[in-house]
Amino acid sequence: MTALLLAATPLVPLAMLAAMAWAPARERIADWLWAAPLPGLACALFAAGAPPLVVDERLRLNLALDAPSALLLGAAALLWAVAGAYARGYFAGSPGLPRFAAWWLATMAGSLGVFVAGDLISFYLVYALASIPAWGLVIHDRTPRAWRAGGLYLTLTLLGEAVLLGAFALLAGFAPGESLAIADVLGALPGSPLRDVTIALLVIGFGLKAGLVPLHVWLPLAHPAAPAPASAVLSGAIIKAGIIGLVRFLPVDTTPEAWGGLLAVVGLVTAFWGVGCGVTQREAKAVLAYSSISQMGVATAAFGLGIASGLPGTGEAVAGYALAHVLAKGALFLAVGVAGAGRMVLLLPALVLALGFGGLPLTGGWFAKALVKDAFAGDLAAALAAASAAGSTMLMLHFVRRLSLIEGKPPAPLPLGCWLAMAALAVAVPWGLYGASAPGLLAPAEVWKALWPVLVGTVGFALLWRAGDRVPEVPQGDVVLLAGPIRGSLARVAVALAGVEEVFRAWHVAGLALLAVALAFGIAMAAP
Repeated sequence: MTALLLAATPLVPLAMLAAMAWAPARERIADWLWAAPLPGLACALFAAGAPPLVVDERLRLNLALDAPSALLLGAAALLWAVAGAYARGYFAGSPGLPRFAAWWLATMAGSLGVFVAGDLISFYLVYALASIPAWGLVIHDRTPRAWRAGGLYLTLTLLGEAVLLGAFALLAGFAPGESLAIADVLGALPGSPLRDVTIALLVIGFGLKAGLVPLHVWLPLAHPAAPAPASAVLSGAIIKAGIIGLVRFLPVDTTPEAWGGLLAVVGLVTAFWGVGCGVTQREAKAVLAYSSISQMGVATAAFGLGIASGLPGTGEAVAGYALAHVLAKGALFLAVGVAGAGRMVLLLPALVLALGFGGLPLTGGWFAKALVKDAFAGDLAAALAAASAAGSTMLMLHFVRRLSLIEGKPPAPLPLGCWLAMAALAVAVPWGLYGASAPGLLAPAEVWKALWPVLVGTVGFALLWRAGDRVPEVPQGDVVLLAGPIRGSLARVAVALAGVEEVFRAWHVAGLALLAVALAFGIAMAAP
C-alpha cells in the first residue's frame, strides 16, 4: 500500500495531464484539480519511513519519504487541493482554464514529487518539473507584466537547473559504487576532493528556488503577476522545494560548520531584506512575496545555525517551520483573490494569520517559532530572531492594510469557501501536530517572549502607517535593476556555462533526465 502511495504522489497529476491530450476530457479534468494531490496527502499520512520503492533497478530509481519530507508533502498537498478547488471557481467560465490546468498539473507533479524522490535522477527530474512548467502559471494572464516576470523567472530557473545538475554530477562522480540513492551519494561527500564546490553548487541551486538574497528577484515579480491560485502555490508550496533540497542534501551531522555559519548569515540577511523591501510595497501580493523571502530566510538561518551547532532534529524542525508557512502564506495569497468579500469575513481571519508570522501565541506561527527556538539559542541569534519576528509583524500588518484597500466585486461562493477552509487549516494543522507542546508554551514567561516582538512590530506598523505613502517604494525585483550595467558580464557567464554543460554531458543520466523534463514540458505546452 505504501509503495502505491509513493508512486501515485507524482504519477496521478501526470496521468491527469496526459488525459488532457484527449479533447473531450479537458474540461472534466479541470473540474477535478482538487483531487490530484490527494494521493500525496495520503502518502504523507501513511508512508513516512516506509522502505524505499525501487522503480527501476537498471536506472537505480527509487522513491522514499522521510520525516521532514512527510511534513512538507502533507502541507503542500493540502494547499494544492484547496487551491485547485479555488481555481475552478476563480476561472469559472474562462476559456483559459484548460490551459491553466495543464501547467498546474505538471507543476504539481514536480512540487509533490520532490518530497518522495529518493535518488539523484528522480529528484532532478521532479525538481525541474516543479520549476519549468510553473512559467505557464506566471504568464497565464498574458499581460506585458506577466511576460516580463515569466521571462526572468524562466531565465533564473534554467540557471538554477544548470547549477544543480553540476552539483549532482559531482555527487555521482565521486560516489563509490553504482548507487545513486541520495543517502549513498551523500555518504561519500565529506571525503570528496570537490566537497566545497559541490556544497556551493547545492546552496546556489536550492537557494535560488527558496528565494535567498541575492537570488530572490524572481519572487516579487512572478508572484504578483500570476493569478491568485498560482501565487498561492508558488509561494506556499513550490519554493519549499528549495528548503527540502537544503535539508536533504546538507545533513546536519556531516556538513561543515563553516557552511552552516554561511547559511545562517545569508538567511538572516534574506530575512531582514525581505522585511525592508516589503514594507515599502503598495501592492498586497508584492508584500506577500517579500514576506515569503523573509520567512525562507528565517528557515535557512535556523537550518544553518543547526548545522553550525550540530543540533539534532534541525531538519525536522525547519520542515515544521516551513509547514506553517505553506498553509498560512497559501491562505493569504488566496485572500487577495477574494478581496471583494465582506470586510469582516476576510480581514479578521487574515489578521490572525498575518500576526502568526510574528509568532502571535495560539497561531500556527507560534508553534513554528517554537520549533526553531533551539537553533536561535545564543544571545545574538535570539536577539536577531526577535527582531525578525517584530519585522514580520510590521510587514504582515502592512499587508492586511493593503488587503483592506482592494476594491472588487463580491467573489463566487466556491473561492470564498476555499479561502476560509485554507485559513482554518493554517491554524488547525499546526495545532494537530504540535498541540501537545502548548502547555509548556503557555507559561507566562514563554507567552511574553513570544508576544513582545509582536507588540514592537505593531508599534512599528503604526509609525509606518503614519508615514503613509511618503515612504519610497522599492521597485519589485529590487536588485534586478542592476542587471542593465552587468548585461555584458552575464553574456560572458552564459558562454562559460555552455562550456560547463559540455563537461556535464559526460554524466550519462543527465541526458535522460533532461529528455524526460522536455517531454513533460511539451505535453503541458500542447494543451490549448
